[in-house]
Amino acid sequence: MQQVALALSDIAVRYGCEVLGDPDATVNCVATLSGAAEGSISFLANPAYRAQLAETRATAVILTPDDAEQCATNCLTTANPYAVYALVAQELYPEPPGQAGVHPAAVIGEACELGDGCRIAAGAVLGNRVKVGANTTIGPNCVIEDDVSIGRDCRLMGNVSLYREVVLGDRCRIHSGAVIGADGFGMAPGDSGWIKVPQVGTVVIGNDVEIGANSCVDRGAIDDTRIGNDVKIDNLVQIAHNVVIGDHTAMAGMSGVAGSTTIGQRCLIGGAATIGGHIEVADDVSVMGRGNVSRSITQKGVYSSVIPVEEAGKWRKIVARLKRIDSMASKLHDLEKAVRAMRKDGDEPE
Repeated sequence: MQQVALALSDIAVRYGCEVLGDPDATVNCVATLSGAAEGSISFLANPAYRAQLAETRATAVILTPDDAEQCATNCLTTANPYAVYALVAQELYPEPPGQAGVHPAAVIGEACELGDGCRIAAGAVLGNRVKVGANTTIGPNCVIEDDVSIGRDCRLMGNVSLYREVVLGDRCRIHSGAVIGADGFGMAPGDSGWIKVPQVGTVVIGNDVEIGANSCVDRGAIDDTRIGNDVKIDNLVQIAHNVVIGDHTAMAGMSGVAGSTTIGQRCLIGGAATIGGHIEVADDVSVMGRGNVSRSITQKGVYSSVIPVEEAGKWRKIVARLKRIDSMASKLHDLEKAVRAMRKDGDEPE
């Protein structure tokens, strides 16, 4: 990969930063504060690492104006250091464009429409009537079933599966092993066992969506499963049938959403959090890691559940007390009732 060098003055102009130090200094790689060397750029977003500013060997650090005085090297000050760092890193590490065209080992079905600049890798299989937008890359061994529509400037890594009629917007990135449009878990109990309920909806995904490795988004049972614009889904996430996720929401790894639940816009779902079925989560809700959402959340805010880790002996005592809460509540109720009766009779409790 050809190395890119950026002058601090150019970074400042593009991303609205202020340069403190040498505006002509250049950077060509990123690094942590502690591991930086000449030519690298780092950032400070977590105050826990502030002490490393005095000794970092980075050519420049992206940070807030409040932290600039403690930095021993050139600074780029901004209100959002992490976001600016991400943009700079994209420039320093551009993705190789690849060669447009269809590999001879790919299989293309009938009546497919491939936009200009598409790249279809070896082993990829496209069904019939598949539409692929301009400059989209479909990686090796992807399986794209009939009537799928993929927008422009998307990238599907190797071994992605898109089931029939899935719709993918522009500039989406789908990582290896992800499955979009698999059947939802629709089973009706019958006299002799389970009866499969046909899943006749599909999955509609907006623009600028990223879905992590080995995640699954089920198709709708009747209506469609829908994922809004700029939604970010981590690895190993389960999205069940008929779920609706609002724009700009992010979900961390191992989280899961049961069927027919609606999640609002700009929500943050922590790792291993679970959200039950047939409920609604308002806009701007954050669910902390391992949180269990079993009822609708109607107000924005930060929500959590599950006892944090404790030493085993202490944890057993906490659980034992929790199991006695019902009986303790009943005793408290009886005591309150007795006190009220005594006061009504004009007596004062001892």
